[in-house]
Amino acid sequence: MASPATTPPANRVPVGIVANIKVPATSANLGPGFDSAGIAVGLYDELQIRTTETGFSATIDGEGQNYLPTDARHLIITQIRLRLDHLGWHLPGLELHAINRIPHSRGLGSSAAAHIAAALAVKALLPQDCEIANDDLLQWASEAEGHPDNVAPAVFGGLTFSWNEPDDHGNRYRSLQLLPHPEVTPVVAIPSKPLSTAAARTLLPTSVPHGEAVANASRAALLAPAMTTNPELLLPATEDWLHQKYRQPSMPETLAHIVSMREDGHAAVVSGAGPTLCVFAKNRAEADVVADKLTQRAAKSEQHWDVRILPVATQGATMEVFRP
Repeated sequence: MASPATTPPANRVPVGIVANIKVPATSANLGPGFDSAGIAVGLYDELQIRTTETGFSATIDGEGQNYLPTDARHLIITQIRLRLDHLGWHLPGLELHAINRIPHSRGLGSSAAAHIAAALAVKALLPQDCEIANDDLLQWASEAEGHPDNVAPAVFGGLTFSWNEPDDHGNRYRSLQLLPHPEVTPVVAIPSKPLSTAAARTLLPTSVPHGEAVANASRAALLAPAMTTNPELLLPATEDWLHQKYRQPSMPETLAHIVSMREDGHAAVVSGAGPTLCVFAKNRAEADVVADKLTQRAAKSEQHWDVRILPVATQGATMEVFRP
């Protein structure tokens, strides 16, 4: 009798299933909403998976094509297999083709997009009578990420506020989706040099002064109305005391741009863990002005900055499935 470690699950994923998956980039924190607030933007990773009789392979276009694994070690393949095994399903083989447009290690949710893509792939490979809701995708990907701030907008689209709360099985991640004001327009400036999220987090203090915590809470409370009904509040609503100034040593140029933009009255923040910066313009006219200012500042930099006006992605990740 085989040991439990080598006994395959009773259920076998059929060969010939094809799924096309599309996941938006995200910007998290939005200033004071540390590890809880996020927004989806119109920049997408796309992938196609196809189940096979045996073997695991990946082809990659775009971001990571020169350094990501192209075999079973690829993160998405690894996550698909782990989740299926946990659910009692055996995956004999998989071909993955990824078109990666979300920059890696820049603060635009590339790892969250990968975990969401893997979660959606699992949903695609299971029988249709297996009820997997968006809340399940949120839970799976947030567990893998360690926090839901990027995951939630990638799943639901739009503006999200997320938290976790205890239940009978441990901690359950929850999220509320809101539709941003139609005039709110994100402008991002993406530097050529990456920064790991883990490295950025090592700079954060274990505690902050009570007064700063109060100030941060007051501004975080403004985020929802500023983003949804009153964009005139965006500048005060995006002021942060919890994390951005502490990360300054790891991205001095990003913080210098943010200070300059905010002095000019624009709601500039670090996108996620950085080093990308994001400005939430009140309307398209302001977005054009911000993009021009950032482009002029970028021209004086020693590194390349990719300045883009990105629409809010009101729809989250999508999937098409074709079964044999």
